[in-house]
Amino acid sequence: MVKTTLPLLTLPQPLLLLPTARITVPVSKPIGDALLALVQDSETEPVIAAVPGTPPDAPLHPWGTAARITRLIKPPIRNIKQPYLLSLSGTTRIHIHPDDTVVSKREEGLVSCRVEYPPRDGIPTTENVLKFKSAALRLLEFLAKDTTQQSKRDTYNKVASMIEEVSEQRAPYMADVMVANVNGEYADKLAFLSAVDANDRLERATVLFMKQTTISEVSQKIAQSVDESLSKQQKEFFLRQQLAAIQRELANLNRSNPVTSTTNNQDGKPPSELDNDEQAEVEDMADIRAKIEVMAQGSEERKMAVREWRRLKRIPPGSVEQGVVRNYLEWLVSVPWPASSVSSSAAIDVISSREFLPNARKQLDCDHYGLEKIKKRLIEYLAVVRLKTLQVEAEQKRLQAAVAAKLQIEAASDDGVVAEPVSPPGIPKSSTQKSVKGPILLFVGPPGTGKTSLGQSVARALDRPFQRISLGGVRDEGEIRGHRRTYVGSGPGLIVQALRKAGRPDPVILLDEIDKVSHSNFHGDPAAALLEVLDPEQNHGFNDHYVNVPINLSHVLFICTANTLETISAPLLDRCEIIQLSGYTYDEKMHIAKRFLLPKQLSANGLTSDHLTITEPTLLQIATLYTREAGVRSLDRAIGAVVRYKAVEWAEHLDTTMDLADPSSVVVESSLLDKSSPYAKVVEEHELEKILGIARWDAEEREREERRGLVYGLVVSGVGEGGILPVETATVPGSGKLRLTGSLGDVIKESGELALSWVKTHAYELGITNSRNQDPLKIPDSIDIHLHLPAGAVKKDGPSAGIAMTCAFVSLLTGACVPSSVAMTGEITLRGRVGPVGGIKEKVLGAHRAHIRKVILPWANRKDVDHDVPFEVKAAMQFVFVRTMEETLEAAFGKGVLGWRSSVEVIESRL
Repeated sequence: MVKTTLPLLTLPQPLLLLPTARITVPVSKPIGDALLALVQDSETEPVIAAVPGTPPDAPLHPWGTAARITRLIKPPIRNIKQPYLLSLSGTTRIHIHPDDTVVSKREEGLVSCRVEYPPRDGIPTTENVLKFKSAALRLLEFLAKDTTQQSKRDTYNKVASMIEEVSEQRAPYMADVMVANVNGEYADKLAFLSAVDANDRLERATVLFMKQTTISEVSQKIAQSVDESLSKQQKEFFLRQQLAAIQRELANLNRSNPVTSTTNNQDGKPPSELDNDEQAEVEDMADIRAKIEVMAQGSEERKMAVREWRRLKRIPPGSVEQGVVRNYLEWLVSVPWPASSVSSSAAIDVISSREFLPNARKQLDCDHYGLEKIKKRLIEYLAVVRLKTLQVEAEQKRLQAAVAAKLQIEAASDDGVVAEPVSPPGIPKSSTQKSVKGPILLFVGPPGTGKTSLGQSVARALDRPFQRISLGGVRDEGEIRGHRRTYVGSGPGLIVQALRKAGRPDPVILLDEIDKVSHSNFHGDPAAALLEVLDPEQNHGFNDHYVNVPINLSHVLFICTANTLETISAPLLDRCEIIQLSGYTYDEKMHIAKRFLLPKQLSANGLTSDHLTITEPTLLQIATLYTREAGVRSLDRAIGAVVRYKAVEWAEHLDTTMDLADPSSVVVESSLLDKSSPYAKVVEEHELEKILGIARWDAEEREREERRGLVYGLVVSGVGEGGILPVETATVPGSGKLRLTGSLGDVIKESGELALSWVKTHAYELGITNSRNQDPLKIPDSIDIHLHLPAGAVKKDGPSAGIAMTCAFVSLLTGACVPSSVAMTGEITLRGRVGPVGGIKEKVLGAHRAHIRKVILPWANRKDVDHDVPFEVKAAMQFVFVRTMEETLEAAFGKGVLGWRSSVEVIESRL
């Protein structure tokens, strides 16, 4: 082999230069300047080595092409970033030996290397030449058939004649020419470039031509099938044109005979004289009439539609009443009436399938993490829907079989007259249209806990259309029931609009934010209008004021959502089955963030997992210090802020890298993230303050102290997040009164007074006073007690702080301290009984987050801990369930800390 040294140019994938081929490729400014100096110094066209591109860490490809520089276009001076345009013409193959890949010199970005010229092509065998000719001629034949340009056909035919006459010596050269100009896979062409032997080269070219021929055959079949479908549409178009021509001829004949003359439009014009708008009007009217004709015979909607259609035909054109009637008809025929519509057979097949419930579980697990109790209830809900659907289907098949049997009997009668199909005796006709009634589910929980997405999952599991109706701020009854046609601009209500959008009588309709619907006002009561919608005993005949025809809503599956039950009217709440969504634990939030939120934000902001990694401690810090909530909506926004911050860094890093690399190449972005890269893909905890700012919450709830008169209670915030709240008490000089501060409500103030009364009653047993008749606030000195709950700007109310206040008063008056690792919640009565409270799961999770080791709860709430609190939380904490205040004090202060006196007094008898 002849060895020499040539300047090296790595081509960007998937560009490839074969001998005899020509390409134009953009090159960066440093390489372009070096090539320009090379061209200026050379008297002839300089030759360089064009090598296929490889990954940055991989060695150079061993084979390339010696190419002449035929053209080099320099970019204008005003556009510095625009690349050079380099045109190359391939001459012959060159080999780069692995031992010769050492760079010999480097001049201003241009690299030179030692290459070898292989010997000239040998003479291939006759068999390989014949195979090559056959494959090439077949490929050219298909290429000539596919093109519609005569010039291309002539070129293909000319090349085919050249291949037929090519000799064995020229066959390898012809193979180079054809492979360079035929579309093929990059790997096949790269292997062909590496083939030095003539026989090997012809065999690879033959295989490549056979692949392309197969692709051409498949493409031709696809095009032929498309042409056939187009021809069917053309036939349909021609038939319609012929029908229109026949109608025009009939109109001309009828016009000559005034007695039998009829027209298709209200203006008396034949179709041939109609303009585009009038033709569209005629087609719309025909469409309305066709929809009326497919309505169920004898149904109320069909009777109303026929009546309004006849009325529309009598109204003179241009009348205002015509638009009103026509708009009403369009709405009437677009409603999917259960009697006139057929439910999707695919949806019925999905429910009837044995895999329905496993697929539903899989769908719920795929869409939501955690919420095991909610998923269990939804599976029960779907199982009931499936069983009822199967019962209805079986009943309908039985009725159809009975009707068919009766028709056979009537057909075999002597008179031979077949009567109209009716239901068999004893079976009501309406039973063939039974609906699948189910409970109205009401998801109640804080924002961002997945209430709406649960409804979407149910719709996907049932394979039914999903429609969402937002009831927030609805204050007019007409928005639910529709407005009567006597009003200007009237229209149907939200329920009918959702049915029209769904296109089926059995969609899943989500009534979102039902707790925010307005109540009775001068516009009516929208909440009362929802009673007929949600009541299974009434919604089979829902009356929309605009449609004015009873609509059967019993086929619809309604799901409601709300944030609270306090603003929902009692009759409306009675129609719903309440399912509580209490919020997510931090462990669940971490799984949701890694599984759902982070991939969604990466996709939305143009990044992938190769560009950004957020560690689990960082995610936990975001959830605890930046987004304290029951749901994950704020967590999603915070993660989005982090992703956008890193997207800016990645874009700037990519722009800097693209200035140094070849801009025409397909940049392997992961290769830019080496150890020396200034871009850091991992987000650590210490970076959050720079990205998200100062944390909204700090860890002060973990920094507790053990002191006299201080007890920690458990609370639930307005967003559903649990936490601890210190109950602070202090004695001040006074007259024996109780002072309460901290923006407290009436109920919590009463709990404070009740707690102090209990302490005064049992002051003697607790060792605070020496006599039952003494007031602990007046002996030995008269004092006042000041009770304060921190965060005074936050409204606080509820009875759950009763036992915490009592323990705080006992600690203040006795001097005993409650350990800082103990928290409690519960209601107290005047006789010292501890009553149950709500929000146990949220309160326990808040205590766990604050590193509370011992929680005192009412005895009646033990079932809430068993069913709602996660196992890992229960394993890390001690729970004490109490019935009385005596048990509470012993659990809070410790056994034997308070010196209880006997409540039995020895009274001397004087009889």
